[in-house]
Amino acid sequence: MNYKNIITELDNGLAIVTINRPEKLNALNRETITELHEAFKALNADKNVKVIIVTGSGEKAFVAGADISEFANFNIEEGQKLAALGQELLFDLVQNLSTPVIAAVNGFALGGGLELAMAAHFRVASDNAKMGLPEVSLGVIPGYGGTQRLPQLVGKGRAMEMIMTAGMINAEEAKAYGLVNHVVPQAELLDFCKSIAAKIMKNSSVAIGRAIEAINANYTDGVNGYNVEVTAFGESFGTEDFKEGTTAFLEKRKAIFPGR
Repeated sequence: MNYKNIITELDNGLAIVTINRPEKLNALNRETITELHEAFKALNADKNVKVIIVTGSGEKAFVAGADISEFANFNIEEGQKLAALGQELLFDLVQNLSTPVIAAVNGFALGGGLELAMAAHFRVASDNAKMGLPEVSLGVIPGYGGTQRLPQLVGKGRAMEMIMTAGMINAEEAKAYGLVNHVVPQAELLDFCKSIAAKIMKNSSVAIGRAIEAINANYTDGVNGYNVEVTAFGESFGTEDFKEGTTAFLEKRKAIFPGR
């Protein structure tokens, strides 16, 4: 499918989604959020896609925030609808995809950009990356899950400081905080993410999807994550991937998972 603001590439089970608005530092407007929703949903439904990498075009920014011009004149009701719809269409969708999503954070990841990166299953940053939630400097708060996911990743105290000061942290600080898993030179960012994706793709996509569900359950109010784990664990025994994985282990060979 052709998109105006994003580029999707497929290569042997790996999908790369690139937000492509370099003149706006890849800022998220409504059209881009809708296109990302459509792309992620389609890729997740494609059983040939095993891993998704999301990144931004150019060397300056992953996503430098939301497009402020679109909501500068919103009232209370419009603001609430903006946050609710954005979370439903994109941020919650990405977090709950059964296909692993790696955020390759190149350059600025601010506001909605950092919120998108945090919705991914984990993050790798280029050494020139800068991250922050500057919303309070505009008289608003993070509205795409930032007040919830940031404390989960870095702890309440660090999240409070980052949000209250509206400041940015660099890549090494983000790694020390636990916000990103790895920091690599920008020129090596995509190749490094591809190397992790290759390791993921050797494993059962069905089991990975269930593991994502169980891990996310621990962060969902009113849900017992242990019960979700027990159910997902048991269901794994009924899959073709389980039969192949255990048979390959006993036969001392590498498993070739059918993804079913």
